[in-house]
Amino acid sequence: MKVHIPTPLLSYTGKSEVEATGATLADLLVDLDRQFPGLRFRVIDEQDQMRKHMRFFVNGEQVLSTLQPLAATDTVHLVQALSGG
Repeated sequence: MKVHIPTPLLSYTGKSEVEATGATLADLLVDLDRQFPGLRFRVIDEQDQMRKHMRFFVNGEQVLSTLQPLAATDTVHLVQALSGG
C-alpha cells in the first residue's frame, strides 16, 4: 500500500511516498522500520503508543489505534502535527 511520509521523516526514506505492507497499522509500521530503520521509533513511543505529535490517516480518515486493520489498496498518511503560536 502507499504510505505518505511527512517532510521531517524524509531523512529516513528519501522520498515522500513509499510502499509497505501490513494487516494492521502496527504491522505496517514494523514493515516501514524494516525498510527504513529508526522510522518507527519516531512515530511510536517506548510503550507502543502513537506519539502525541503524530497523526495517522487511512484513506483520509484519522486512525487512533495501531490495531486498525488495513487492506492492500489503502493509502496511509503519516502526519506530523504542528505546534506553536
